[in-house]
Amino acid sequence: MDKASKRYGFVGIILSDRGQAPAVQRILSEYGHLVCGRMGLPHLENDTLSVITLIVRADTDELGALTGKLGRISGVSVKSALSK
Repeated sequence: MDKASKRYGFVGIILSDRGQAPAVQRILSEYGHLVCGRMGLPHLENDTLSVITLIVRADTDELGALTGKLGRISGVSVKSALSK
């Protein structure tokens, strides 16, 4: 895809099973070239919940690949959006 088709957006990730954190991190590293910023709250609800927010610059195919892989992990919820 050409650079003109890339747009800014966000990815919200909720881990309700912190044991899946290594799998999430592997995927985030694989797609690190899309990530412009990252914020996380790793120890919520007595260490049973984590929230990660990403700012990304991607096209729809790249974002779909990233969120699709994350969404297939048990105990992980993902929501995303791209700018118009």
